[in-house]
Amino acid sequence: MENLKIISLLLEYPDREIWLHKDELMKDIGEMLFLSPAQMSRLYTFIEELCEKDLLDAQASYIELFDRGRSLSLLLFEHVHGESRDRGQAMIDLMEQYKVAGLEIQSIELPDYLPVYLEYLATQTREEAVQGLADIAPILALLGARLEKRNSIYQHLFTLLLELSGTKIRPDHLTDNVNKEQRDDTPEALDAVWEEEQIKFLGEEGCASAEQNMHQKRFAGSVQPQYVSLDSLPSTSNSASGGQL
Repeated sequence: MENLKIISLLLEYPDREIWLHKDELMKDIGEMLFLSPAQMSRLYTFIEELCEKDLLDAQASYIELFDRGRSLSLLLFEHVHGESRDRGQAMIDLMEQYKVAGLEIQSIELPDYLPVYLEYLATQTREEAVQGLADIAPILALLGARLEKRNSIYQHLFTLLLELSGTKIRPDHLTDNVNKEQRDDTPEALDAVWEEEQIKFLGEEGCASAEQNMHQKRFAGSVQPQYVSLDSLPSTSNSASGGQL
């Protein structure tokens, strides 16, 4: 599915090449198979809105969205395993999946980085690619709902990926849950996470005061890495159980 390669590119850190080759990109989208006019329109809208920004502004916005806090991390296993030991094994399993497909990751990105996963799916048959998207549909919906709450143009890409997955899951199914979350990218929340990591490193004796603990409890756990079970969302004939990649 060539369209997944385009979406992968657009989900990467903004590169000047997109601005320089915008017209060619638009033309390629217009010639894609398996995209409806409405889906093409989503990609057109995203590219137009992205390229309306100055490159440096777009890059700064990207960092603010995806690199501050964990709630919008593009590392898929962040939302499934968090920091548990299961995450390491899941990485190994996914790397093996890439290897069986004849792919070797040459970049510094981790294998569960969403653009890398989409590049992998782009090399598979259409049926396999659709199933691969269905496997991560709950994560896509969660990220899409959070991006919609922040009024980000990137919500268009996640809605499109969900449509291509063939599932019935959509970001608005999680709106109520997401609206109850506290932001994890505020200075207070980021400080609390840093303090929590220091305490884990130093042990319980590293706790400076009860006031510091209250600060942590208020912010550090406000947006936990999470996975939304398919059982809580509309049923689908394509989705795989357990969110396995």
